Amino acid sequence: MCKIHKTTIHKNMILTDENERTWPVKMNRYIGGFLAATLLLGGCSQKDDENHNSKKDHVKTVQQGKGTKHQVAHIDGVTKVDGIILVNKSVPIAKGYNKGEDAVAKTQLSKMISDGRKEGLNIIYRSGFRSYAEQTQLYNSYVQRDGKKAADKYSAAPGTSEHQTGLAFDIGTNPSNSDFKTAFGSTAEGRWLAKNAYKYGFILRYPKGKEKITGYQYEPWHFRYVGKKAAKAIHDQKTTLEEYLDYGYNKRK
Repeated sequence: MCKIHKTTIHKNMILTDENERTWPVKMNRYIGGFLAATLLLGGCSQKDDENHNSKKDHVKTVQQGKGTKHQVAHIDGVTKVDGIILVNKSVPIAKGYNKGEDAVAKTQLSKMISDGRKEGLNIIYRSGFRSYAEQTQLYNSYVQRDGKKAADKYSAAPGTSEHQTGLAFDIGTNPSNSDFKTAFGSTAEGRWLAKNAYKYGFILRYPKGKEKITGYQYEPWHFRYVGKKAAKAIHDQKTTLEEYLDYGYNKRK
């Protein structure tokens, strides 16, 4: 990533921008530094345009509700609200966003699975990061099998999948009879995850009864890392990520 800029870091931000770089102060380095910077910025310009689909990054403060303000930033091909990445049917992710699984999220996932197994549960990691191309192939296969209307209830169209952020994970159990089914929510593993995931910074992303807000059916196997502070608030309030951030959904539904 070539772009060099400074940003405010929030406590619950998952992915951070590159640190601001400083210039040498010695006089005999001014000319060399200037020329190097010119070449660097010139080379980065085209790459940045490609990564952001020719859209400039920007940050704005949005007034939502009574006296509530949220900072919305469009950076590196994703939208961050108060430092938390949001991706859904209304808030897309850039085709070129391809950072793989987030290291912090994966570490917390491993800890959560390990702690669950210590309690006698057979929690299994099923899937995580999915590239734009992989999501395209998967979504198209569902559309071909079930039709677009049905597929849109349980599968994300390319460019709208949380899996592309590297912060979303599908979890199952063994035997896998209930994997990727609503029945998983009734298993011992599903109940434990719904109750304890927030302690590790995860939320049940598509809860029951919130389909009109999230745009997807109840998925007790799909967990999203948002950080412990946000996860606890969302869990305690029995709400969704969209409602917590007050962004990215139709409030009239």
